[in-house]
Amino acid sequence: MTANHIALIIDDEPDIRELLSITLNRMNIDCKTAGDLETAKKLLSKNKFDICLTDMKLPDGDGVQFISYFQEQFPQIPIAIITAHGSIETAIQALKLGAFDFLIKPVDLPRLRVLIENALKLSGNKTETGKKLIGDSEVIREIRKKIAKLARSQAPIYISGESGVGKELVARMIHEQGPRASARFVPVNCGAIPQDLMESEFFGHIKGSFTGAVSDKEGLFHAADGGTLFLDEIAELPQNMQVKLLRAIQEKTIRSIGAQQESPVDVRILSATHKDLADLVEAGKFRQDLFYRVNVIELFVSPLRERKADIPLLVEHIIKNISSGTGSTYKDISLSDTARDALLNYPFPGNVRELENIIQRAITLCEGGLIDEGDLQLPAINNAESIEKDQEGALDTFLTHLEKEKILAALEQTRWNKTAAAKILGISFRALRYRLEKLGID
Repeated sequence: MTANHIALIIDDEPDIRELLSITLNRMNIDCKTAGDLETAKKLLSKNKFDICLTDMKLPDGDGVQFISYFQEQFPQIPIAIITAHGSIETAIQALKLGAFDFLIKPVDLPRLRVLIENALKLSGNKTETGKKLIGDSEVIREIRKKIAKLARSQAPIYISGESGVGKELVARMIHEQGPRASARFVPVNCGAIPQDLMESEFFGHIKGSFTGAVSDKEGLFHAADGGTLFLDEIAELPQNMQVKLLRAIQEKTIRSIGAQQESPVDVRILSATHKDLADLVEAGKFRQDLFYRVNVIELFVSPLRERKADIPLLVEHIIKNISSGTGSTYKDISLSDTARDALLNYPFPGNVRELENIIQRAITLCEGGLIDEGDLQLPAINNAESIEKDQEGALDTFLTHLEKEKILAALEQTRWNKTAAAKILGISFRALRYRLEKLGID
């Protein structure tokens, strides 16, 4: 690790400040310490820090309030919370407000070192990524901004949206723009793993631990150690695996089948599903405690029908990728005006994935390098009732997302004081509590 890094440590216990300082000094990091927030703010005004560690409970304030202040004044500096074991929910609240990560007292020094290393990678990490969300609509620009912001955190992210919108692409971009970019991104489709093999796939096994275990096997958590584990279609996990996954996330340790001891893992969890997890929680099909852990922050990816202005750019990108393939016989492919209009008027229930399939098929069928409307072979949209139903569903999804954003904004403005947030929103406390439960907001 290079020299010249400097950390700010805020804790009212001298022994904790000394322990953290010694540990960071051994990592070639200079430290300045403060026993209260007033002293910390003075140090911040006079020094340029690379990272901040702060206790939750301080003589003149609490860490959560300080997070809000810190995000406004020093958004470029990663800040981590140090909390007692019984205050995990408060630490998760801090993550929602922008904290980089959190540590539990008594501080595990190896875990501290990993956190520091990840945080310091942010300053030298390139924001450019090989993966891109194609489009120039306001919706896409907003999603790209959110990705850049979320990439700086270590908080678990739940990526919601319909099938085919590009949730895995969004997850890869969060990984590639974050401090774990040099480590592995491990995607797994939870619905594609047989239930009897699930524990072995996630946590690995030791040779001879069960019939058929002819050699040691590395699980997905070990494969993603130091990097990111993307749990696609997480709603498909059976209840017994939900329990095991929750424990792995909470304890940051796993035990392979047949192993005598647990081993630590440093994995950032990103998850996604096209289903409504909040509804599944209410129906008792998904554990509420796991939902709160994977859904610390939600990122909604809009369906293609809500950003049709991006369709021409997406088509151009798809054609370019297919035409530039090694040995490709498809060169100088273009789209007729009638074909473009047909695409702009089509609702795309399968979203970007469906668009890719349509264009790939059309390239094969077209003559003279010009894709016409007939080459697209779009499904007939004659059922007005079906169209209206699709539109109503899209509107419901949009309004639910909008409501969630408004409530979260009010909660963050009031530092999660629900009574004050209800007043801002103009609803009763009881109504707010009902909406929070319905929307799955903890």
